Amino acid sequence: MQTKKIAIQGIKASFHEEAAFKYFGEDIETIECDSFRATCEALKSKNADYTVMAIENSIAGSILPNYSLLRDYHFTIAGEVCLPIQLHLLALPGVKFEQIKYAESHPIALRQCVDFFYEYPHIQIVESTDTAACAKKIRDNQLTDTVAIANTLAAKTYGLDIMERRIESNKQNYTRFLILSDSINSENKDANKASLSFQVGNEIGALAKILNIFAEQNINMSKIQSMPVLGKRNEYNFYVDVEWNNRTEYEKAIAKVLRYAINFTIMGEYCKNDKV
Repeated sequence: MQTKKIAIQGIKASFHEEAAFKYFGEDIETIECDSFRATCEALKSKNADYTVMAIENSIAGSILPNYSLLRDYHFTIAGEVCLPIQLHLLALPGVKFEQIKYAESHPIALRQCVDFFYEYPHIQIVESTDTAACAKKIRDNQLTDTVAIANTLAAKTYGLDIMERRIESNKQNYTRFLILSDSINSENKDANKASLSFQVGNEIGALAKILNIFAEQNINMSKIQSMPVLGKRNEYNFYVDVEWNNRTEYEKAIAKVLRYAINFTIMGEYCKNDKV
């Protein structure tokens, strides 16, 4: 069986690779990309079988530019995975805490650890593009005065010690990732969740009518996100995640929604996977 190729934003041991391992298992080949758009290009050009893309974080909220990528590339959402974001202080083996002068990580990771660094004002914070890349930099350059803020996978991959565990301020920090495919798969009979995209007419109650249809058919709407339609004032794309226990009720809801929605798209039907 051919090894699956998974495009990720960042390098090996990033949170995206950790999410890929959680969804597919570790017997995969990860394709490192320097941006989310690059992961989409890798999938579009068949250099990858799937893309793993972060879509929302429980603290930072929705990653809005990635909704634009979903719109631009029209990939199928084949699944999802929810990952706890646990941040550790990583250093070369043998380095003592008193040697540390710099702490490097992604800006969002640094912001999530402000309480920890408030107690150590002598440590200079340095922003970088990727959590795992900071760990790799310490390993490659044998830096004894610098720590990285990254995950356990980065410590294992780049041979670093975990100097301090769980330094994030909020311990209930999770990121939801989408699994994207460039192929339209046959109907997933086990699916109990779908991601939808549509517009509504600019009239009183237009959106409410659609939301009421889901409620009447016992369909749970777990997320709604709006994004402006490019170049059109007061017009929005709505991205909605819905969940169901009875597929017949879901299909009835979709049939009714089509009467009121514009540019309606089912971006993917898949199995709910919010276990952390």
